[in-house]
Amino acid sequence: MTTPEAAIEHLDPDVAEVRALIAASDAFYDGLYPAESTHLESSADLKRPDVLFIGCRLDGKLVATGAAKIMQDDGTYAEIKRVFVLEQYRGRGLSRKIMQFLETELEHRGIRLYRLETGIKQPEALGLYRKLGYRERPPFGSYRADPLSVFMEKYSE
Repeated sequence: MTTPEAAIEHLDPDVAEVRALIAASDAFYDGLYPAESTHLESSADLKRPDVLFIGCRLDGKLVATGAAKIMQDDGTYAEIKRVFVLEQYRGRGLSRKIMQFLETELEHRGIRLYRLETGIKQPEALGLYRKLGYRERPPFGSYRADPLSVFMEKYSE
């Protein structure tokens, strides 16, 4: 049996299947963290021109998302947001594909510094980010220290 090829594409957050995946993502994070420790971009935020919002399909089904928000509050960098894979599709390297696609797109736009905030209850995500070269750092932008958050960054040469 062959594994279906993952197809990455740009997404419109107003499309029904995308809204459903965003809702699944919200429910997942809401189940792990209190509201004050979740920092999710809304559908309206994902439509902004300074946001790159992508998804991953397997056999035509949308199963994962990721976004990068271009920021100017402390120099120019991209904040990685909304990396999420439906539970039944985890463990197939889709988050890595999403991250690599985002980083490549950002490099083409001249952005080489990437930052993110993730939670302490997501060891798989933390492991992936570390394998991709992200290192822990203090809070950035409008974030404040939170015992449930881990802040990371990566500079691409």
